[in-house]
Amino acid sequence: MSNSYDVIIIGSGPGGYVAAIRSAQLGLKTAIVEREHLGGICLNWGCIPTKALLRSAEILHFAESASSYGLKLEGTVTADISAVVKRSRGVSGRLNAGIGFLMKKNKVDVIWGEAKLSKAGKAGAPAEIIVGKSTKKAMEPQHPTPKNTLGEGTYSAKHVIVATGARPRVLPGIEPDGKLIWTYFEAMVPPTQPKSLVVMGSGAIGIEFASFYHSLGVDVTVVELMPNIMPVEDAEISGLARKALERQGLKIITEAKVSKVEKAKDSVTAHVETKDGKTQTIKADRMISAVGVQGNIENLGLEALGVKTDRGCVVIDGFGKTNVEGIYAIGDVAGPPMLAHKAEHEGVVCVEKIAGVPGVHPMDKNMIPGCTYCHPQVASVGLTEARAKEAGHAVRVGRFPFSANGKAIALGDDQGLIKTIFDKNTGELLGAHMVGAEVTELIQGFVVAMNLETTEEELMHTVFPHPTLSEMMKESVLDAYGRALNA
Repeated sequence: MSNSYDVIIIGSGPGGYVAAIRSAQLGLKTAIVEREHLGGICLNWGCIPTKALLRSAEILHFAESASSYGLKLEGTVTADISAVVKRSRGVSGRLNAGIGFLMKKNKVDVIWGEAKLSKAGKAGAPAEIIVGKSTKKAMEPQHPTPKNTLGEGTYSAKHVIVATGARPRVLPGIEPDGKLIWTYFEAMVPPTQPKSLVVMGSGAIGIEFASFYHSLGVDVTVVELMPNIMPVEDAEISGLARKALERQGLKIITEAKVSKVEKAKDSVTAHVETKDGKTQTIKADRMISAVGVQGNIENLGLEALGVKTDRGCVVIDGFGKTNVEGIYAIGDVAGPPMLAHKAEHEGVVCVEKIAGVPGVHPMDKNMIPGCTYCHPQVASVGLTEARAKEAGHAVRVGRFPFSANGKAIALGDDQGLIKTIFDKNTGELLGAHMVGAEVTELIQGFVVAMNLETTEEELMHTVFPHPTLSEMMKESVLDAYGRALNA
């Protein structure tokens, strides 16, 4: 088998494996290099297994609320953390095997090991990659390796796509140790359930784990540096989410930072400094460090080849191309927003540009939805109200509460809000922001609308099914123009 390819992709996360499949579909000889496990962090240690954990927490919540639905459950319903974790790992294992099948189906070679670029392509010559033994130790046994896997050696490709993802950001002096201070890796597979927990950071990762553990009965405190939790979200939506979480009993401290952590044999004491300079201590069994992620750009040979980076990420144009001919980057390693669906689309755009597909255009990052799977869920796309005004838009804002929706009331989950933001002069939908039941499924309706450049008039004349949660989307649009019918 020849070691020469049209495209080699380093990393098999959502961006990498999707790019590989699309590349093969376009007739390009394609290989993917993976050092640890197919599917990357998202499938094995991020998006998918966390949703499995959160589903268990949701079922527990429903069971505990059975009486409010007219149901009787005999005995006490409790969480078996080992069984919850086992189910989550099983879900990941199933999908991991599926990626292997997709590689084989699409005739993508899998090169197992750790890749380093040794030469960049110049004057039509291919780039060169040396694949050595992986130095990354998996946290658990790897799933079966696909039969189409190659090994260590030297490979060449006309185009090399770096899709190496990201890892948890570490704060000096508060480094995770795997026992008392966790990253999301350890938080996903706890040997036992802690009784108390401090979560440092309230982005999607921090809030999801805070919500999960709190639902299991753990005493959770979240510490956030910014004034609002989930700082990238619309302030009004973030505020409503905070109130809902605090009503459930979750403790939240904003405009504060963990300045120091003292470790005991089986507990930690976090010193939390607030904006007024005061310090309080919080003792807990464990701490989760969720202060963001940083790109995996090290040990790839990028610096030696002159590939430009900025703040820990590879600098690219709208098509994934770096400043060095024949080298591209996609996904988390190429910068924010660090989301799996962004990486997937970025990979497709990059490969289609390489293949010369007509009409390929850069991804509009303003139209990438964001979802946080806490309870209640939070989802958004486009500009927040504050950013729309900062951008110079005169805006119309529509709001519709879950409490006025029949389906939400029937579900017993009637706390939440749909918020839409329009340009007052053109009717352009600038942003949509939601908090409440199943909003991570609803948001895509507004994403499609924005991509099609739908106006408020077209949304008003769209028929939404009844009874559904989606009716609130239309009502929010109507409210922006003083025409709401059910509130």
